[in-house]
Amino acid sequence: MELSQRLILNMSASIVLASSLHTGIAFADDDRDATDFGAKVEQKLNKQSKRLFGFKGPIRDSAAPTSGPVRTLSQTAADQILLAKGLKVEFLTRNAANLTDMLAFFPLNNPTHLISCVEGSRSIIDTNANGSDKLNPSIQRINLKNGEVTTVLRGLNRCDGIRTTPWGTILATEESNDGGAYELINPLLSTELTIVARQDSNFIDINGNAVNNEIAYRAALPTMAWEGLTVLESGVVIGGDELRPGTNIADSDGGSIFKFVPSSPRAIGQAVTRLTDSPLVSGNVFAMQVSCVNRRQQIGQGCEVGNAAWLPVNAATARADANNNNATGYYRPEDLHLDANFSDSSNADAIRFCWANTGNRGASNFGEVMCGIDSAPLTAEIDQRTVAVNRLIEGDTDLNAPDNLAFQPNTGILYVIEDNPNGDVHACLPDGTDRNIKSDGCVKVLSVVDSSAEPSGFLFTDNGDTAYVSIQHSRDDLVPAVDSFGTDDVLKITGFRQLSRRNQDRDEDDD
Repeated sequence: MELSQRLILNMSASIVLASSLHTGIAFADDDRDATDFGAKVEQKLNKQSKRLFGFKGPIRDSAAPTSGPVRTLSQTAADQILLAKGLKVEFLTRNAANLTDMLAFFPLNNPTHLISCVEGSRSIIDTNANGSDKLNPSIQRINLKNGEVTTVLRGLNRCDGIRTTPWGTILATEESNDGGAYELINPLLSTELTIVARQDSNFIDINGNAVNNEIAYRAALPTMAWEGLTVLESGVVIGGDELRPGTNIADSDGGSIFKFVPSSPRAIGQAVTRLTDSPLVSGNVFAMQVSCVNRRQQIGQGCEVGNAAWLPVNAATARADANNNNATGYYRPEDLHLDANFSDSSNADAIRFCWANTGNRGASNFGEVMCGIDSAPLTAEIDQRTVAVNRLIEGDTDLNAPDNLAFQPNTGILYVIEDNPNGDVHACLPDGTDRNIKSDGCVKVLSVVDSSAEPSGFLFTDNGDTAYVSIQHSRDDLVPAVDSFGTDDVLKITGFRQLSRRNQDRDEDDD
């Protein structure tokens, strides 16, 4: 039985109902109105954080706003963040390139490195020894043992979404209006490559020599502002277009969720030793269209949840095609991940993917986390509604502007990372046995001290005990550049208890 289920069974029926009305709230102060039943439920959630979340106690308040430079060479890692009790933090590196965003472990089994996307714009930052232009760092590898940082690729425009594929390559994508996708065969061997022109497979090494068979542009995938994505064993890719409604064209839809289906799906375990063997070489792209009724496609405003089909679009014009053909739009879809804890006993093919819609807190649109269950990932037909879409978390005045997501292995707990100055990280329980289909509640785990920075790229090791996070784009007045470029800190956080350990502690009182 899930830990969240055990908590609910221990509560009275009235508390369960109150919990269903107050999901997604990060913290309740002890001095709130004692007659507020929802506040009592929040207090109980926080008090039981050790057995539910694996740390002794969440933080009460976000970090206070700062002005001026905060980051210094003499800081400790603990100076960077407020952190839940029982967790410890240290620097993995202080030399990651400025704007280090998403992270991926490489290789998938027994990883030795983090592979990072650096969200800097394509620009000239210096001159190479041979007199050629040195461009912005875009993909880097970070050694997990010693924190050594090496630049793999330069010259992308706002590299953001990055994943290690099930067949052992790296898929890196750009968060720009004309963002592309690039596949790298082995990021541990490639060093100091530069893309000559974006949306092309023309790459050179540091001496200006042409490079073949190490990295390729994947034109078959959609052109859009990439951020979150998941890559299935078959080669199916699901990702979101990080687009605000009304961008460029008044009343145009927000970003759609797209699915790439390869022409030749990969068999599980099939080796890919050459980029030409990748399932990402060719395929078709589709945009998700949610229906409001169960008998036909009924589209339009108000149809953001429901049963969904996939409509065909062209890869190169995916965004425009999605808008013109009435695909469902959301407010800036950001990170997207596969829920590895999901299973359907009646359908082994079904998957669950969840993504964050950032929203606009200034307009009291606090954002949300959506989830879709795709019963047939290799199917993409306009007349087959194979996806069920619903909200898992609704934002509020504390948990808002959700950006990155990370599922903790073995627990189903979803970590939600804010796109805010002094951004917070919240841990949110999976849905339990109560009647709703929302998270059973969230607590605040982390808050960034520096108002010029935000947390990004949060991810867990396979055992769920350790997490890594980038403290992105901090003001660097007091810290020297490295390799002609500003730097970010990547933190290592330890002390998360495994689910089995938490089961052993279920009868203990929390601190």
